[in-house]
Amino acid sequence: MKFSLSKLKKAFETSQSKASPQEQNFTNELIKSIEQKPFAISNDNVCYASANELAGYYYLQTVIVGKFRIKTFEGAQLKVMGTDVELNLESDMRELESELYNIPKSYMTRMDFILNENDLPKIDRSKIHKLILTAKKQNLELSVIPSEEVEEESKSNSEGPN
Repeated sequence: MKFSLSKLKKAFETSQSKASPQEQNFTNELIKSIEQKPFAISNDNVCYASANELAGYYYLQTVIVGKFRIKTFEGAQLKVMGTDVELNLESDMRELESELYNIPKSYMTRMDFILNENDLPKIDRSKIHKLILTAKKQNLELSVIPSEEVEEESKSNSEGPN
């Protein structure tokens, strides 16, 4: 079965608003432009995330690509919500600034969030449902893409055209 990114996008839209065909095309273009598997998605943003350790410190490294744009000296907060999981994470740097991305009218924002070693196992697609990023009076809600959807997407892409 061929799996399309537009089906994936439709499956994770929030009840707040339905994505227009232009927003769906924009999001699909963002996903295609990066070779990694997306972690979470909104109508016009894609989040790539991974938990990492460096010299005994643990971080949730995120990259948000899309229409989200920020310049602040106040840092950001990330709320991770899911099944038996609720974490409130602070960015490791106070100064954050989005950069222009290679798709017109889009930006890339890199942010690392501090994790406790005990919270590391909680950063798992199967346990998390959504991420809420708050920075400079902006709230960005992202729906986490379940691992089975990501695996199905990878299989259909590796099979090539049918």
